[in-house]
Amino acid sequence: MELLNDKNYIPQAAVDCVVFGYEDHQLKVLISNLNYKGNFYALHSGFIGQEEDLEDAAKRVLKDRTGLNNIYLQQFNVFDTSEKKRKEFMDTLIETNYSGDVSQLEFAKEQYKWFVKRFISIGYYALVDLKTVSPKLTKFDASIQWYSVGKIPKLVMHYDEVFEAALMSMKKDIGQKFNAFNLLPEKFTMKDIQHIYEAIFQQKYIRSNFQKKILEMDVLERLEKKYTGAKNKAPYLYRLKG
Repeated sequence: MELLNDKNYIPQAAVDCVVFGYEDHQLKVLISNLNYKGNFYALHSGFIGQEEDLEDAAKRVLKDRTGLNNIYLQQFNVFDTSEKKRKEFMDTLIETNYSGDVSQLEFAKEQYKWFVKRFISIGYYALVDLKTVSPKLTKFDASIQWYSVGKIPKLVMHYDEVFEAALMSMKKDIGQKFNAFNLLPEKFTMKDIQHIYEAIFQQKYIRSNFQKKILEMDVLERLEKKYTGAKNKAPYLYRLKG
């Protein structure tokens, strides 16, 4: 394991990543259950290398967890993680798994001291086509799963705050950045788009009004029709303009 120290990483700085996906008419978020007794649930975070740009650090964290290279990424906030929150988490984890003996941890006492300091973290949210993601476990993960945004487990440290801020920021951005389309495959129908918006904002839209609003954005290219063999009228496919 690479040592956590000021030589390798920028001290007391990190990136926090919130990965959103969409499936079965539900907006979902990717969450890790850490590989320790006690059900410690977390978002995906990482420290920032001394020679690494902020966004590159976030892309590295997301590549390690999702397997994706080209991913829609948006910086949304900065968080102040108190020493108290980090220490409470680590002390609970150590007490639950090692009877309070920090020396049993792989990274031992000096690494513990480095980790529990006050940290400033930069938040990023990612929007992905869920079907393209193959979540990757590290040795610190018991599992990585998609959870409906309304049914996520209690998260450790400051991650509940990060998640809520990411969700709020993503909703605010949709009308300006047209980024909700990143939750879909390259080609999609107008009905697919409507389902995404309804899942995000938890409300129904009148089809004709919604379609008019989306087309007025002038960000979509209309393609061929999607023929399924059914008797109903075949819908057009769309994709984002290049």
